[in-house]
Amino acid sequence: MVTRLAVTTSLDASDIAALRFGVAGVLLSPVLVRRGLARAQLGWLGLAAIIAGAGVPYALVASEGLRFAPAYDGSALNPGFIPLFVALIATVVLGEELSNARKLGFLLMLAGGVLIVGRHPAAWSASRSFGDALCLCAAFLWACFTVVMRQAKLDPLHAAALVSTGSLAVYLPIYVGLCGAHLAQLPLANLTVQAVFQGVCVAIVSLLFYGRAVTILGASGGAAFAALVPALSALLAVPLLSEWPGQIDWVGIVLISVGVHMASRAPLPTRRLRASGL
Repeated sequence: MVTRLAVTTSLDASDIAALRFGVAGVLLSPVLVRRGLARAQLGWLGLAAIIAGAGVPYALVASEGLRFAPAYDGSALNPGFIPLFVALIATVVLGEELSNARKLGFLLMLAGGVLIVGRHPAAWSASRSFGDALCLCAAFLWACFTVVMRQAKLDPLHAAALVSTGSLAVYLPIYVGLCGAHLAQLPLANLTVQAVFQGVCVAIVSLLFYGRAVTILGASGGAAFAALVPALSALLAVPLLSEWPGQIDWVGIVLISVGVHMASRAPLPTRRLRASGL
């Protein structure tokens, strides 16, 4: 929501990426100095996949998608489809087999996505379609990051340091050369809020929690938490952005959330209660 608000007001996708990885890269650079580039675990290709999947390329694509598409499109298609792409990559690359429940979950996710991007043909626009496509590309990038991090068994803090400091080293010189001191011209209050949210909450805190979940639950299990994002984002978009999801949007959001839950093999709350004897 904060990113969507930023890219529709004073900031663009390049500004968001500069703030996110400029702040996080500086804060996490001591971690990278101590632990190194993890080439023994990742190799150069894996390192590139880690940085691209959760670093500057992901941030640019996701932020640009939110500039063209409504927040509830982005929240359903980006985090909602990450488990789908994780499973597809794991199936093709790692040879994992899919259970019937997971296949049904993927079908529900696809159905929900089609409902969201295809609703109200009269209101269809090329810009919104472009935004939706960017959101799906962002989901694929994050899925690549998830699979590589899981296979390399990276510590979440080390992974966050690789992503943030690597993105800082690659992107910030390009940003300064192209955009100069654009961020310095923004109101200090807005700049501070975005710097804290993007650089600390998104690039460090959320990545640490996500990485820990993937470490404990596996790639698909960790991605199950994305099932909570579409509905919560749709609710927050109403007071923050005055974007009201329609009935079809709500159906699509529910289908995606249920599909992600099934595809990630997360146990239903009733099963947890029975297992605990309650």
